[in-house]
Amino acid sequence: MDDRLPAQLEVQGLIRAVQAAGGFATVLARGEKQAGTIMLICCENGTKLRAYERMPQLDGSRRWTLSKTQDIENPYEFAQYCARRSAQDPDLWQLELDVANPERFIGL
Repeated sequence: MDDRLPAQLEVQGLIRAVQAAGGFATVLARGEKQAGTIMLICCENGTKLRAYERMPQLDGSRRWTLSKTQDIENPYEFAQYCARRSAQDPDLWQLELDVANPERFIGL
């Protein structure tokens, strides 16, 4: 039996937590409701974009890992990365968290 929360429930909880803290959160791409993977795009006032994904570890756990940061010199590269990830994984949820210190919502 899998002890994971359904992805849709986890996404809804993150959105509510960010909004309760005075931030903005939105779903950019919907994935599979039960077992979809989640990519969080964290930013502060729409700047300093960072993408986090929960990656499987050797011990079987799944930890949030920084997978991409926005390059100031080439801001479109970040959007291209997100588009590639969606194309690779149709079950992927993409969620933007725009709030001060967004990493606190994923335990970092």
